[in-house]
Amino acid sequence: MTHQIALQFEDGVTRFIDAKATETVADAAYRQGVNLPLDCRDGACGTCKCFAESGRYEMGEYIDDALSDSEAKQGFVLTCQMRAQSDCVVRVPASSSVCRTQQARFEAAISRVEQLSPSTISLSLRGEALNKLAFLPGQYVNLQVPGSTATRAYSFSSLPRDGEVSFLIRNVPGGLMSSFLTQLAKAGDAMTLTGPLGSFYLRDIKRPLLLLAGGTGLAPFTAMLEKVAEQGTSHPVHLIYGVTNDADLVEMDKLEAFAARIPQFTFTACVASESSAWPKKGFVTQHLEPAHLHDGEVDVYLCGPPPMVEAVGQAIRERGLQPANFFYEKFAASA
Repeated sequence: MTHQIALQFEDGVTRFIDAKATETVADAAYRQGVNLPLDCRDGACGTCKCFAESGRYEMGEYIDDALSDSEAKQGFVLTCQMRAQSDCVVRVPASSSVCRTQQARFEAAISRVEQLSPSTISLSLRGEALNKLAFLPGQYVNLQVPGSTATRAYSFSSLPRDGEVSFLIRNVPGGLMSSFLTQLAKAGDAMTLTGPLGSFYLRDIKRPLLLLAGGTGLAPFTAMLEKVAEQGTSHPVHLIYGVTNDADLVEMDKLEAFAARIPQFTFTACVASESSAWPKKGFVTQHLEPAHLHDGEVDVYLCGPPPMVEAVGQAIRERGLQPANFFYEKFAASA
């Protein structure tokens, strides 16, 4: 039996390996060309110390100097003694280049491109190579703009299905990628993906979740919600989705479908424009209710432009609360 291990490096690169039940994570990594920091292999030096963010595993023998009881309780592991008993996410305190691993590159073709609103483009890519693509829901890749060497970073808006993945892309007037997608792109055009990247991804659900999306910052959350729908949860999950104008509201039917599939999921959409006809007006911060924050016993995930990230952090602090975890991804438009 094998388990999938996501190795998350300091520079944001994620590399997925398969680990047999009988081998250590370090041995599995080396077998697949990933040179994790390692020295003694006997649990004595602590060189291979990493942090297991999620998953079940068992540890072999090691000495306290290499890994203390306190560290082990927190989730630190020695990969030379760690044997996975489920899929795991392991944070490696080193860059991918130090571990001699490179970002994976995938070739795909456009299967569909659609302008959902003046501000948002939906892009779907399909390809045999994408059957090998693995990522943690919430992560992103760099997409190369056809006809140039430039790349743009976009979060996956779906999990991979039958060799196909999707993205929600902000339409930037005059932008390199936006211009290609709105003026030139057609089904069958080749595109290159590099990644996955990023430390913004769905962790094991251990408490209520509050998801906060600004504009196309909705993308990682629809991927996360696909995962939640697959695995289920007993904890409440609430999404607040904010946009500038009524026309910017997209994927509402998808959110309704998630609400039908996930009994614990609810969502609120709000529009900032004063001229909006949408029932809920204002910014995301104006729709943060005490019930969503669970007196701080909540994991907050936030994806949006920098001013939104700062405003949400300030709004939560003003309420005198400290969430159990606060994960965020800032994004800015690229011309």
